[in-house]
Parts: sequence; structure tokens; C-alpha cells
Amino acid sequence: YLQFQFKCDCYYTNGTERVKYVKRYIHNRQQLVHFDNDLGLHVADSPLGESIAKYWKSQPDILENDLADVDRVCRNNYRVSTPFSVDRR
Repeated sequence: YLQFQFKCDCYYTNGTERVKYVKRYIHNRQQLVHFDNDLGLHVADSPLGESIAKYWKSQPDILENDLADVDRVCRNNYRVSTPFSVDRR
């Protein structure tokens, strides 16, 4: 069996003032490439992921889309879930 998945993590510091967004691409339980918005680029985590990261770095629309995910995914979901998780007492 072959398995390919990606996981996205949002790390919040001081609300949405500082948001770290990490998107991981995993093939058969081995992380190949990840995108980190602090670095602003895709980073290869294995030899197999080097060609993928190199291609994605050369495509400005892919990079722009991943950078926009910080606002589209993380900050938007924070505003939606805050009343239920943070403000609840």
C-alpha cells in the first residue's frame, strides 16, 4: 500500500499576532517536504523531497498560495474557534 498525505499545523503566539504555519507532505510515513511560513519557502526533509522542493520553489503561484494560507486557514479558524476554546470559562 502507498500512502500520501499532508498535514497543516497552525501555532499561535499571543492570539493572531504571531502565527506560524507549517504544511508537511508525507509519503509512507516519511516526511518529504515541508513549508514553513517563517522561512517563506519549501524545505526538503529527505533526498526524495529535494526535487519536489526545488520545483515548488521555482513556481511563484504555489509559494504565493502557501503564504496566503496563513490568513486563509490559520487566522480565519482562530476567529471561529476562539469563542468555544479560549474565551470559554
